[in-house]
Amino acid sequence: MRMAAKAERASAIEIVVVILPESSIMSLASVLDPMRAANRVAGRQVFRWRLLSGDGQAAMLTCGLPVAVDGRFSPPLAGDVLLVIGGFNLERHTGKRFFATLQECARHFDVVAGIESGCWLLGRSGLLNGRRATAHWEELEDFGQAFPALTVIGDRFVTDGKYWTSGGASPTFDMMLHLITERLGPALALDVASIFVYDQMHSPTDVQPFVSLGRIEVRDPELAGAIRLMERTLERPMTVAALARRLAISQRKLEQVFARGLSTSPGAYYLRLRLQVAHRLVRDSGIPMRDIALRCGFDSLSAFSRAYRREYGESPLKMRSANRAASLAAG
Repeated sequence: MRMAAKAERASAIEIVVVILPESSIMSLASVLDPMRAANRVAGRQVFRWRLLSGDGQAAMLTCGLPVAVDGRFSPPLAGDVLLVIGGFNLERHTGKRFFATLQECARHFDVVAGIESGCWLLGRSGLLNGRRATAHWEELEDFGQAFPALTVIGDRFVTDGKYWTSGGASPTFDMMLHLITERLGPALALDVASIFVYDQMHSPTDVQPFVSLGRIEVRDPELAGAIRLMERTLERPMTVAALARRLAISQRKLEQVFARGLSTSPGAYYLRLRLQVAHRLVRDSGIPMRDIALRCGFDSLSAFSRAYRREYGESPLKMRSANRAASLAAG
């Protein structure tokens, strides 16, 4: 009996990580480093993992770094946790065989997680039907429209039964801490977070922010509150006076808060925030320009194009064309 208990404690949690080309190195690190740190803190191998790719070849990440893998993602596979990390241009790197493999292998794992664009892969495989899921905040609306059988929510990460999804690199780190907490206890999870000087462990239901405020929320809550209000009203931007009224401070005070904290005016920051969101959609999605303009609070395509050109030096159409040409050349 004692020998069986000892063997159970000593057995490692078996992880399979599937990495697609054009994924983020931060997402990969957010998966691997918490497990490495947990092994270090525990003083034994509590996690054991294999890194696989769709074709068994090294996966080239968005930063230009090739990541060597242990083999090809193909059945038979089984274990405790299957983590699928996706990035840009999923259609280039997946096909019928990949989805068939994902559907088959998912049956043999206790947890199956989609990370970054990995949530799209789980969605296209039908594995998330009838479940709650999340995606990166830039893609939430499109993700929900693409998979009407899902309940899409903007939380940092979502666990629904055995299927987990995360909305980015930092939420993935939170998700791995959650896994460590579930499997190995909160004390070890806290030790792992401390190794990375990670001050705030988030719960699954924390909402994804557009802007990572860090210490600003503690140091300057009025500034943080204003930025969060701007985030919530991107599609229907408010006047600076209306922002101040909603925040229950004077317009003069609001201007002072932004000048002191960010060396800019609230109006200039609000416009920059809207354009930053638009810029990501222009580069990384196929959403029509008119829809991007409306999503980011511009009442006409011409107004959006003028503002975008002033900020980035060229029109959104030229920016998208140049980005697509660069992607094709790299591929």
